[in-house]
Amino acid sequence: MPDSIADVRHEDLIVTDSLLVCNFDREIFEAMRTAGITAANCTCSVWEGFQDTMRNVGHWKRLFREHADIITQIRSVEDIRQAKADGKVGIILGWQNTSGIDDNIDYLELYAELGVKIIQLTYNTQNLVGAGCYEGKDAGLTGFGRDVVAEMNRLGILVDLSHVSERTATEAIEASVKPVAYTHCCPRALKDHPRNKSDETLRSVARRGGYVGVTIFPPFLPKGTDSTIDDFIDVVEHMVGVCGEEHVGIGTDMSQGQPWSFQEWVMHDKGNGRRLTTFGELVFPKGIERIEDYPNLTAAMVRKGWSSGKIERVMGGNWLRLLRDVW
Repeated sequence: MPDSIADVRHEDLIVTDSLLVCNFDREIFEAMRTAGITAANCTCSVWEGFQDTMRNVGHWKRLFREHADIITQIRSVEDIRQAKADGKVGIILGWQNTSGIDDNIDYLELYAELGVKIIQLTYNTQNLVGAGCYEGKDAGLTGFGRDVVAEMNRLGILVDLSHVSERTATEAIEASVKPVAYTHCCPRALKDHPRNKSDETLRSVARRGGYVGVTIFPPFLPKGTDSTIDDFIDVVEHMVGVCGEEHVGIGTDMSQGQPWSFQEWVMHDKGNGRRLTTFGELVFPKGIERIEDYPNLTAAMVRKGWSSGKIERVMGGNWLRLLRDVW
């Protein structure tokens, strides 16, 4: 490990992104490799039920086979280290909802065997597990939700709380016997937004050994579409102050290659119900507008005078520690 800022080189780091929701194809994989991303949590289910989610996972299996020269499926932390050694991009299959299991908890084990390693409990609204951040009434974690959390703990699937409500998050943090994560979020203290998280729940995640990935998604940033990469690093610095240096990372939530119809789909309840929010123009912070700009994050951290150890932890080390503890 380097001991000084001058020794930090982006290409030497294990670099992770705890949430990408791109239109994944060869072009995106090439962009990820250009960016120096070692491993990323890649969304393969949002509103889909069992059949469509299974279809998505099957499609990923084809992608792993057809692009084996550049990507590899990640099931363990050792797989991530091997991906770095091999110069490949590690793909962790993850969901942003539990809709993919319908109401059958047994499906969790089936998906675990297929390599789905991260599952978010709810996506924005109420489901069988709990309430989302845009739900009018925050009823918290359901009894079925507690069973789902317990089963995910048993199977070694990371519990993601990024889009859940405040009460659901608090109750899931307490219910889980393993660390949990906000894979992509921003602090409510800097911008009051339904998707941003309170200092209280952020600290609760950290106190129990969890992880918080900070997103570049413009609606959640204090300066919105006027943000620069240095403004974003200021948000990361704030999150470090709240959660501690050992619990923060980067979860960009980039949707590169997705058509606007995808954004409309995720902005409506269940994809075709009531409108939940309006994103407006998605202009990402200047300097980190595309996946290929990822090395600029390391450079911005160096400009801020961060230590080499802090950069290594935030750029990937903290994510690896969490996955080792959960998986």
